[in-house]
Amino acid sequence: MSLEEDTALAAVKAATLIESLPWLKRFSGKIVVVKFGGNAMVDDSLKRAFAEDMAYLRYAGLFPVVVHGGGPQISAALKEHGIQSEFRGGYRVTSTEAIAVVRRVLADEVNREIVDLIDVHAAVPGENLAVGVFGDGTALFSGQRKGIVLDGEAVDLGHVGEITAVEASTVLAVIAQGRIPVVSSIAANSDDEGAALNVNADAAAGALAIALQAAKLMVLTDVPGLYRNWPDRDSLVEKISVSELVELLPSLESGMIPKMTACLDAVVGGVGGATIIDGRVPHAILLEVFTQRGAGTEVIPDTRRSTS
Repeated sequence: MSLEEDTALAAVKAATLIESLPWLKRFSGKIVVVKFGGNAMVDDSLKRAFAEDMAYLRYAGLFPVVVHGGGPQISAALKEHGIQSEFRGGYRVTSTEAIAVVRRVLADEVNREIVDLIDVHAAVPGENLAVGVFGDGTALFSGQRKGIVLDGEAVDLGHVGEITAVEASTVLAVIAQGRIPVVSSIAANSDDEGAALNVNADAAAGALAIALQAAKLMVLTDVPGLYRNWPDRDSLVEKISVSELVELLPSLESGMIPKMTACLDAVVGGVGGATIIDGRVPHAILLEVFTQRGAGTEVIPDTRRSTS
């Protein structure tokens, strides 16, 4: 490479770095909640890129908090144990036998793997950069069993719940240590002491973002963002206001509804902004946080227009 080419490449790198300055000023010292899921959770290269992003955010002066589910891993484990996976109304019916498997997979497998991947980037080898936090064991999430009605009939989903309260002190203690909390989407059943509930990870991330009054919520998906008229790819939405989303929500695909509901609830609940991001794009989180381009669809309050 010639000197001129080397200089030009260095200038491009410098321009990329300086582009992050306004966003560093905006988010430095602030909490950002990231819901980790979708294809990014099962692709090894994307998992490594995600861990790098979390470490980068922390060393850049932000306080990232990871919330995860584990649908594919749970399905595989249930199959291995001979437990049938049944979905009703988009929810996994979770028996007493199944909830034990769900909790073990989330806490002992998925959570541990994410923590280990982030810890690779610890400033001092062998030290913990990330810490696992379990929603039921710390009473971080409290919830009640969720009931649904299908075709006019009540459906028992078993140990499936919705979050009714968040006690974020454990997460805040980890943040105060300068570490990254990695949170499993399991809640303690407030009506049955000692029992666990399988809760939607998108909803858990939104509820935690509100409790922490985070500066931003980011939800990883397997699509580029929200489409106003799916499958019309020209209808991709870059920004949508709360009132617009409330109107659009009933018409969305079933898989997108909990993600957009989590973003909607977060913004209404005081979170600085909420974005769904294509988790199939390596380092999409850094693009969203540190560049003008962003990387998905942002939900914004009705009273302002966002610049990120």
